[in-house]
Amino acid sequence: MMYQLYQAQQDLLTPFRQAAKGTGAWLRLFDTGRPETYGLRQVTAALELFGTSGITHERPSFGFTSVRVGNDEVAVEETPVFSTPFGTLLHFRKAIDTPQPRILVVAPMSGHFATLLRGTVQVLLPDNDVYITDWTNARDVPLSAGRFGFDEFVDHVIRFQEEIGPGGHVLAVCQPAVPVLAAVALMAEDRNPATPRSMVLMAGPIDTRISPTKVNELAQEHPISWFEQNLIDTVPWRLKGGGRRVYPGALQLTAFMSMNLNRHVNAHLEQFRNLVGGDSELADAHRRFYDEYLAVMDLPAEFYLETVQKVFQEHHLPLGKLMHRDRLVKPEAIRRTHLLTVEGERDDICAVGQTAAALDLCRNLPHTMKRNHLQIGAGHYGVFSGRRWTNEVYPLVRQLIAEAG
Repeated sequence: MMYQLYQAQQDLLTPFRQAAKGTGAWLRLFDTGRPETYGLRQVTAALELFGTSGITHERPSFGFTSVRVGNDEVAVEETPVFSTPFGTLLHFRKAIDTPQPRILVVAPMSGHFATLLRGTVQVLLPDNDVYITDWTNARDVPLSAGRFGFDEFVDHVIRFQEEIGPGGHVLAVCQPAVPVLAAVALMAEDRNPATPRSMVLMAGPIDTRISPTKVNELAQEHPISWFEQNLIDTVPWRLKGGGRRVYPGALQLTAFMSMNLNRHVNAHLEQFRNLVGGDSELADAHRRFYDEYLAVMDLPAEFYLETVQKVFQEHHLPLGKLMHRDRLVKPEAIRRTHLLTVEGERDDICAVGQTAAALDLCRNLPHTMKRNHLQIGAGHYGVFSGRRWTNEVYPLVRQLIAEAG
């Protein structure tokens, strides 16, 4: 019922937001920049803020058209390699002849699209042949496509890695650290030729018993039935995924924004001042961030609930009882995949120590093939985007890939 009301509100407000953006753009034509048009600038700024404040449900563009490789500027083409109803293996194909390390970037299925990792991919692109998991918004997946739970996520990682082929690498950001570790363990035990040569786990909840955050504590405060009753809803029938049970992305976004509400309010007040003051560079940076942040995707209910229960409540992986279908996942089976775990000193979502726990679970990996990096000064997003990722974290990733061969 809540989803029905939310969608009705979206349908009602969307034309008004579009009108606000159009009117604001038209009024800006009359802004001479002189003091007498100051009031006009305030009106256009207010119209833009209203027009761009709405939630959207479509993936933004990655926007990569070219990248510098060495001394050359080469074209980049987004090419779907393999697809299921729930996700696409997307290849950032570059117009070069020299082979580069093939790496699968596993994006979170946690309320935002894979484009949340645009900055991650941008840094990887010059040196690597990059693929990414482009998850489908669950509200666009028809019921006939069946279920998508934790096991299906692991299946997708394995299948995507097989599509890339032997000799590849894998990098998981946040939530998928657990299913990616599980996938690599299963592939290693099966001696799958596509088992990645290296694995990077970044800010992922391998063992949330360590230094629990507010997110971890919330998962422990309620039984799984509470999450199902209060956070799961049904996609309206007029949409492609009508009737599918989901954790709505809009609901998750609201929860995350409430954790830092003052920061978001202040950011929009600052944007108003940027627009009125004519600071186009800061205004553009705000637009880019919130265009991405406000683009949300719904999660399949079974995947969300199973993740909460297995990862955040019952800690299946660190306790050695994580199952993939009817099979026990054994991290100790990983013997030849180089491992790097990355954590942020100021991460308030995945605390220090939670990701590094993977090093102990992979106990049969030689110490020379595994390490942890604690990024000083970085919060959750700073681990995989921004200057610290570019200048301090990525060089370690590049070194790991080179060592793995």
